[in-house]
Amino acid sequence: MDQFRVRKYVINIIFIVVAAIFIIRLFFLQVVNTSYKLSAENNSKRIEILYPARGLVFDRKGELLVYNQPAYDLMIAPYELKEFDSTELCNILSIDINTLRDGIKKSFKHRRDPFIKQVSPETYALLQEKLYKFPGFYVRSRTLRKYNKEIAAHVLGYVGEVDELIIDKDEYYTMGDYIGISGIEQSYEQYLRGEKGQKVYLVDVHSRIKGEYQGGRFDRDAQVGRNIICTIHAELQEYGEKLMRNYKGSIVAIEPSTGEILSLISSPAFNPSLLIGRQRSSNYNKLKTDTLEPLFNRALMANYPPGSTFKPMNAMIALQEEVATYHTRFYCDLGFYARAVHVGCHDHPSPLNLPQSIQYSCNAYYCHLYRRILEDKKFNSITDAYNNWRNHIISFGFGHTLNSDFTNELRGFIAPSSYFDRYYGENVWKALTVISLAIGQGEILITPLQLANMSATIANRGYYHIPHIVKEIDGIDTIDSRFTKKNYSSIDTAHFEIIIEGMENAVNGGPGSTARIAGLRDIIVCGKTGTAENPQGEDHSVFTAFAPKDNPKIAVAVYVEHGKWGASYAAPIAGLIIEKYLTDTISYYRKWIEKRMLEQNLLYKN
Repeated sequence: MDQFRVRKYVINIIFIVVAAIFIIRLFFLQVVNTSYKLSAENNSKRIEILYPARGLVFDRKGELLVYNQPAYDLMIAPYELKEFDSTELCNILSIDINTLRDGIKKSFKHRRDPFIKQVSPETYALLQEKLYKFPGFYVRSRTLRKYNKEIAAHVLGYVGEVDELIIDKDEYYTMGDYIGISGIEQSYEQYLRGEKGQKVYLVDVHSRIKGEYQGGRFDRDAQVGRNIICTIHAELQEYGEKLMRNYKGSIVAIEPSTGEILSLISSPAFNPSLLIGRQRSSNYNKLKTDTLEPLFNRALMANYPPGSTFKPMNAMIALQEEVATYHTRFYCDLGFYARAVHVGCHDHPSPLNLPQSIQYSCNAYYCHLYRRILEDKKFNSITDAYNNWRNHIISFGFGHTLNSDFTNELRGFIAPSSYFDRYYGENVWKALTVISLAIGQGEILITPLQLANMSATIANRGYYHIPHIVKEIDGIDTIDSRFTKKNYSSIDTAHFEIIIEGMENAVNGGPGSTARIAGLRDIIVCGKTGTAENPQGEDHSVFTAFAPKDNPKIAVAVYVEHGKWGASYAAPIAGLIIEKYLTDTISYYRKWIEKRMLEQNLLYKN
């Protein structure tokens, strides 16, 4: 009897334990774990994303550059599909029957993915009239970018679909969203994109809409992106692109007093409209494989030797280090000769003082001057002297990114002393070893943006504002404070007037002055030409300038690949840009220069 009683208790205990397990499990599933609840809720609702219109982009004078046009994604609700005329739908969408079948199959696994993206307004208008014939198909509206002018593609940038890497980094984005890829679209994405909204619908087990979900309590409107006023002068940008259409190179124009970029041109350029709509991918691949590299932003990413445009830098450093004065003279016998080193020069008056050395761009003068800088006895070694020289150069924004609001800006290259130590041995190399740096060649590379910034610094007599592309953002009181701060060079203000005198005479001096072709009758232009050696073909034409001399309004750098002499292409183009900006026209007596620049073609020269 006791044996049966014990078994009874054991069986009861087992039932109680099993019941307890079920009760605990049910409690966990229904109360603690919400995943099944969420799954049930998700199966009873459909969330339709409401995409905001991106902010508009205007130029500095209020001209609309970028706006939005409606676009439509055709979606499929697979469980709402009924018999329809597939041939008619294929004809409307210009697709074949296999594409339609594949889209329907895919919709059962990926209901939120569009069947066809970016249906054109024309196709949408035709489809909308007959959409009732195709149950299970519906349209989701969104916008695409539209451009008023075919200019400034590298400045404005473009918009593309997000990938998994972007989604992993930023939870705002989901598959199918669009994001700024380059230019202003990328740099100011957080302002331009706006905020997505949503519409939540109640659906049945077959995903058919039955009405609003919980009375619309989870619905929210999309918030339109903020409008942006950029610093670009659209008319000047358009004119500059026209001048550069037959050349490879760049123009960068800056307002010295603010650092605002007036024009940023990379040539060859491309029509920004090519990178919108359903043809974006195929157009992008064509641009990417184009041997002229139209996608490459030369203004920010090309590393060029500055050539003789760099000579004012060495002149300022010599003045600052007191190894030269206004009246320091050197002779030039068609070049510089020292031991086995020879640097050639052109015919010009000799000897020259320091402003004249800029005016006539004497190579010999700067080789002598550079030796004085690196052989200055107040330094213990060539390394110390070189590092001091390099620090002066870096203070003008060379050798590092300027921290502009472009994300693809490169730093150029100003070789550290360790670079030469590695090749020649520590304190073994001498001034003559690196003498090419005297004339902007050798182990030095700059971007056109940095060169324009150098001119802006000289124009300001010693400081610059970080170059930037955005002037105002709708609803934001001020732009980033880094753009309003003055960044001072290491050169005393007093030394700049000597340099400016030389640059003024280079443009406005007598015969032999290197940049007379950039001169204007009623405006004093100060500039410096450069011929940058190119081991792969014809030398490059370089010019940098600012105007007017007093209270300057524009600083510009022009780089024309394979243009040979600075005065051949870069200087006349810069002169036209300056005149166009300051006077809004080109004088009749300079029309021949404009005509020559427009008619020449160096695109395929090397």
